[in-house]
Amino acid sequence: MRALLIVNPYATSTTAVRREVITHALASELDLDVVQTRYRGHAAHVAEGAAREGLGLVLTLGGDGTVNEAVNGMLRACPPAGAPGASGAPAPLLAALPGGSANVFTRALGLPADPVDATGQILGSLPAGRTRTIGLGLAGRRYFCFNAGLGLDAEVVRVVEGLRARGRAASAALYVRTTVRQFTTVTDRRAPALTLERDGEPAMDGLFLGIVSNTSPWTYLGQRPVHASPRAGFDTGLDLFALRKLSALGTLNALRQMLGRDDGPAGRHVVSLHDQPAFTLRADRPMAFQVDGEYVGEREHVILRSIPNALRVLV
Repeated sequence: MRALLIVNPYATSTTAVRREVITHALASELDLDVVQTRYRGHAAHVAEGAAREGLGLVLTLGGDGTVNEAVNGMLRACPPAGAPGASGAPAPLLAALPGGSANVFTRALGLPADPVDATGQILGSLPAGRTRTIGLGLAGRRYFCFNAGLGLDAEVVRVVEGLRARGRAASAALYVRTTVRQFTTVTDRRAPALTLERDGEPAMDGLFLGIVSNTSPWTYLGQRPVHASPRAGFDTGLDLFALRKLSALGTLNALRQMLGRDDGPAGRHVVSLHDQPAFTLRADRPMAFQVDGEYVGEREHVILRSIPNALRVLV
């Protein structure tokens, strides 16, 4: 099978030696082309080219951002049924190998956290044909695999990306420190900006943030999963977690529930929706927006849709 391996050489949890071991192992079983990404958007560009050339398999070795770019590139060439511009042409099979700091997507699919172990599992899955078709989220024109967020979480992602660009290593401690600083000194916790709109339902205003999940967990704090919407899954629609109030006590209680409750956060200031086909988040001022842990700019409104059966993955 012809395959493309997209490698992020700056991914946080791999080394040059381990990347070489993984590449040789894959090349022993596949007709493999290897591309190392050089700039933001490069993975999307080469994945789109692979899809247009009719390659059967695209692999990624990097973090969640690399996966997101590859998925968007493939589906730009081969939009799935139910998405704008759907052509009916099948996209390549995707095999994502963990190489970043969180690796939420690969962990949600049940792959080992170690990239060498994950490579062994993927190579075992190929001849056995162990694949799965999953749904994705679509935010405007950008697909997301596991989550999107408008508000505080995206503000944190924006700040951390800036710190990483200046040489700071990504870590759970960095995200925690940044979140505390953003919450206490920067985020507007007095004037809620968001309104939730759904077909056939009255608009719900007075929301401070919106976290949209396509699977669970929402993210990881080190090795510990954080469940904003525990019932979210690749086989259902989108889930939403939102807050009507950003008090210190209420927000800490919601975070405690995300870390400890099987049924997720609850309370009179918590808004939770499950298995939604589509909804819109509208803001009365520009707000930070992220998809799959990547900051993608500020938005004043985002239309979010569930696209069932959008992508075949090797598991």
